[in-house]
Amino acid sequence: MEAIADRSDYAPPSWLGGRRIALFAGAYNHISDGVALTLNRLVEYLEGHGAEALIYAPTTNKPPAIERHAGTLVSVPSIPFPGRSDYRLTIGLSREGWARLEAFDPDLVHIATPDYAGSQALKWARGRGIPVVASFHTHFAAYLEYFSSYNKLYRMDLLYNTAWRYGRWFYPQCQHIYVPSPSIADELRSKGITENLRLWVRGVDSKRFSPSWRSDAWRLKHRILPDEVVVSFVGRLVWEKGLSVFADVIDQLKAKGTPHRSMIVGDGPARRVLEERLPETIFTGPLAGKELSRAYASSDVFLFPSDTETFGNVTLEAMASGVPAVCANAAGSDLLVVSGKTGYLAPSRDVDQFTRCVSWFLEDSGCRQAMGKAARARALRFEWSQVMARMAGYYGEIFGVPPGPKAGASMCMPFAATA
Repeated sequence: MEAIADRSDYAPPSWLGGRRIALFAGAYNHISDGVALTLNRLVEYLEGHGAEALIYAPTTNKPPAIERHAGTLVSVPSIPFPGRSDYRLTIGLSREGWARLEAFDPDLVHIATPDYAGSQALKWARGRGIPVVASFHTHFAAYLEYFSSYNKLYRMDLLYNTAWRYGRWFYPQCQHIYVPSPSIADELRSKGITENLRLWVRGVDSKRFSPSWRSDAWRLKHRILPDEVVVSFVGRLVWEKGLSVFADVIDQLKAKGTPHRSMIVGDGPARRVLEERLPETIFTGPLAGKELSRAYASSDVFLFPSDTETFGNVTLEAMASGVPAVCANAAGSDLLVVSGKTGYLAPSRDVDQFTRCVSWFLEDSGCRQAMGKAARARALRFEWSQVMARMAGYYGEIFGVPPGPKAGASMCMPFAATA
C-alpha cells in the first residue's frame, strides 16, 4: 500500500506569525464534539504562534456548547438537518460573511466540512489563487449507510453514492487532505480519492485524562460501590454512535447474571429512549472539566461500539485515563486499540462478541488492570503538542517553508509508515 505523506521534520513554527488562515467548519461552538474541540485546539495553536484565524461555522440561538471558543467566529446561515436539529446544513455565506472574508484576505483556506459553505470557499479561494487544504473529520457517507440500514423508508443508498461522487469532485481540488487514520486513507483511496493525503491524528491531554483522577467519592456520589465494576460510554447520545449495541450488551450481561454497573456520560436526542430502555444505568448528562476527568478514570471498562468514527477522541481519552476499551473493529478505533493488549476490537454490530469481550474484563480484574496500564502507555504517544506541530509542518509545506531540524522523535510516526 502507499504510504501516507508525513512531515515530521517540521521547522519551528515562528514563521506562522502574521499568517492569516480562514477555517470553514460545519460545527465549531454549537456542539461540543470531537470535531469542534479538535478545531478549537488547532486555532489555539495557530494563534499561540502569531497567526490570525477567521472561522466560518453555523451557530444557533441556544447558548453555545463551547462558550470560550478560539479565534474570531463568523456565523454562517444554516438550517437544521431533517430530524436531527443538532446537525446544521449551511445555506451559503451572508453578504457580511463575504465582505469579512474579502477584508481578511487569507493566506490559506482550510475546509473542515465540505458542505455548501465549504464549496463556496473552495471556489472563491481557487479563483484568487489562494491555497486550499481540507481535513476529513466526519464520515458523512458512513452515517448515510448507517441510517439506510435502520430505516428502509428512505433511499439512503442513493445519497451514499452521491456523497462519494461529491467527494471525488471536491477533495482533488485541495492541495492537502488531512486524514485522521490510515484506515480512513484506505477508504478514501478505495472511493477514488487517492492524491495528497496527509496523516493528522488527534491528540489527548494526558494530564487532564489520567488514572490519577479516579475517585471513590465521585463513584459513591453516583451510587457506585467500591467493588462494583463500571462499564461506561462517553459521547453524544445519537444512535449512529452504536448506542443500540451498547444497550443490547448491557441487556445480555444482565440476562447472564454478570455483575456490573453501566454508566452513560453525555446528552443528545437518543437519551430519553435509552433511559427507558436501561432504567438501571447511571445517566450523568454532559460533563466537562474535572467532572469529566473523574467520570473516565472512575470507570473500569469503556464500551464504544460506534463504527461511524473517523478517529474516536473519546476512546483515546478513556485509554489515557487507564481504562481498557472495547470498540468496533472499524476506522478510528483500529488505530487506537491493540486488540488483546490495550482492549478488544469486536466486529461491527456483533452484540454477542461485544458482550464476550466486556465479560472477559468484568470477570478478570488482573487482565482489566494490566490492559488499563497498557492503554495509558499507548495513549501517551498521542500528545497534542506533537499533533499540532505536525499540522504546522503541513502548512509550512504549503507556504514553502524549508524543513528544519527534527523537533524530537514524532510520537505518531509508527502510524505514518503505512496506509
